[in-house]
Amino acid sequence: MHLETRLTGSKDKLRRVINIMLNTILGTKQRMSHTYVEETRVPVTWIKAGPCIVTQIKRQEKDGYWAVQLGFGERKIKNTTKPLQGHLKGAIKENKAPRFLREVRTENEPDLKIGDNIEVTSIFKRGDVITVTGTSKGKGFQGVVKRWGFSGGPRTHGQSDRERAPGSIGQGTTPGRVLKGKKMAGRMGQDTVTIKNLIVVDVKPEDLLMAVSGSVPGKPGSLLKIKKIKEGSLEELVEEVPQVEIQVEEEAGDEVASEDKPVDTENANKQDEKTSDTKGGLAE
Repeated sequence: MHLETRLTGSKDKLRRVINIMLNTILGTKQRMSHTYVEETRVPVTWIKAGPCIVTQIKRQEKDGYWAVQLGFGERKIKNTTKPLQGHLKGAIKENKAPRFLREVRTENEPDLKIGDNIEVTSIFKRGDVITVTGTSKGKGFQGVVKRWGFSGGPRTHGQSDRERAPGSIGQGTTPGRVLKGKKMAGRMGQDTVTIKNLIVVDVKPEDLLMAVSGSVPGKPGSLLKIKKIKEGSLEELVEEVPQVEIQVEEEAGDEVASEDKPVDTENANKQDEKTSDTKGGLAE
């Protein structure tokens, strides 16, 4: 894992900027919106990503694998247990401790130390392909129609309460039990969900925000784990709009067609004579 550090100074303070080949960062879901990419409307989700602080380095010889533990968010020290305060001793700043802790595995020894900050711009840029992992919204106890998409029973012919019923859940004496994995009513949601192949549409480092294409699991404010898969481009979001030919029948065209038809003048004159004779007879 490669690490580049540089110091940028000012009169008031020195800021350490870390550019690191780490492919994962933590964030929280903010809201959904939309934007335009080459005149194509794209739905996006705004995520507050980072900054994350390194709280622990897992080592191969001690823990059996290489990993970096990241901390995200803030909470007061008084709301943190004493054992956790000891664990976060090198990561507590301004009397505040990280709210969330998550591990990110690495293949080799990470060139990081406890207390380093990870910014969103050090990992992601526009066009990157990512996966987002979060916890889906909890729906509570739901029936089989909502939970599994069952069609329900018949609505007529004497049925009174079978519209949303699950129906049969198994056989009789053989096997004499309900098979494991049977789709039935129960708690829905609150599951770990991963959405793959999302694209980074925009990154705003000054606001610690990034916009990704499509939707992500969870409600606003829920924790997300964003992992970079590969570099890409925004051209993948642009789809060619099919050209649809619409045929419109114009009334003017019908009138022109009727004018082209031959007119029978003899029958028209005879019809006029009959009409005049009828009017004369009525007058007499």
